[in-house]
Amino acid sequence: MTISGFSYQRIPVGDVHLGVAQGGAGPPLVLLHGFPQTHLAWREVAVSLARDHRVICPDLRGYGGSDKPPGDYSKRRLAADVVELARALGHERFALAGHDRGALVAFRAALDHPSAVSHLAVLDVIPAVDLWESLAGTAGVFAFHLFLLAHPPPLPERLLAAAPAEFFGHFLDGWVRDRSAIPPPVRAAYLAAASTPEAIAAVCADYRASATVDAEHDADDRAAGRRLAMPVAALWQRPVGELPFDPAAVWGSWAPDLRTHVLDAGHFLPEERPEEVVAALRELVAA
Repeated sequence: MTISGFSYQRIPVGDVHLGVAQGGAGPPLVLLHGFPQTHLAWREVAVSLARDHRVICPDLRGYGGSDKPPGDYSKRRLAADVVELARALGHERFALAGHDRGALVAFRAALDHPSAVSHLAVLDVIPAVDLWESLAGTAGVFAFHLFLLAHPPPLPERLLAAAPAEFFGHFLDGWVRDRSAIPPPVRAAYLAAASTPEAIAAVCADYRASATVDAEHDADDRAAGRRLAMPVAALWQRPVGELPFDPAAVWGSWAPDLRTHVLDAGHFLPEERPEEVVAALRELVAA
């Protein structure tokens, strides 16, 4: 599957080739997907934004059509991939939006490369250090996969390989409130991309990094008083129950120039509420 009207390339970035969809013309805007998805998560948002932006939708290292080498899956490494990709495409400075895992990468890119990121949007996630600090007692039940995937290899890889469709499908089906937002062909594309041995190893490495080095990087930055220098938009779903953290307070501690949006949707905001996401991104880049 492809995003309508977008061109596709594999771009060399350091030690990997990243699969990238691009469309439109205008100021550059990079969109980063989450777990267990690919760039297709942005398919409706990207087409709308391409009317007046150059929209760049890569698959993250380890996901979709991008390479899946063993080794470093820290968000610092993935953020460097994104900045290097933008430069390879001729963009020294760009707006950046990420959902879920992609939002963690976008957050790290904005902290590590503030001269490259003009505006930042983070969708339905909080930084690793804040999330781990909030998951005490039964509050961690909803995030069981964070603990499972952080275990050393090979146990998580073997468990996922035994039933990949059931494991990844659990999140695609359970984290969405409007099942029509992820139609069967898109769901099948996500499962096919996530279920190879290389993709399973990569997703485990991604989550292990968030439980170790990513949280350490965040904690170091927080202790040093580093903050996001650009306008920031934080979007999250309206919770069904009580969250173990306050997203507005968390993001407010990192972003002096913050605007927030709460959407009536499940976790997959770009697919469940594409028009509202587009509106929030347009408001952000106009700041």
